[in-house]
Amino acid sequence: MGWMIIRVRGGVHARGEIVATLDQLHLTRPNHATVVPEEPSFRGMITKVEGYVTWGEADAATVELLLKERGAPLSIPDAATKIPTAEQVVAGGLSRAGGIKPMFRLRAPKGGWRSTKKPFARGGALGYRGAAINDIARKMI
Repeated sequence: MGWMIIRVRGGVHARGEIVATLDQLHLTRPNHATVVPEEPSFRGMITKVEGYVTWGEADAATVELLLKERGAPLSIPDAATKIPTAEQVVAGGLSRAGGIKPMFRLRAPKGGWRSTKKPFARGGALGYRGAAINDIARKMI
């Protein structure tokens, strides 16, 4: 299983270490998303940038839709380049070796974000969403 991370807030007044962590996650702008494997190292990165992103468990159907609608190839694919399947992306995350860029450029969600300063559990848009990340990702495609 993998985690989908969507950046909600910009980084104008963010500390340098938070901006660097967001760059390592390939989340350079608001409304960018990425899929990472469920590993302790990524969990620590997510915890550090929790005030700027929302995240949860990605399902294969949503990742497949993202790959189809918003997946951008690194270069013109040839016969030797194999585009990863949704199951491979959910299990192992996105990487440059997979032939597609490791992030998705999404639109703002239909209906807008809820408060971008509160956690999801308190009626906001930030932090852990669980499986509800798939709903918001579908609204942003």
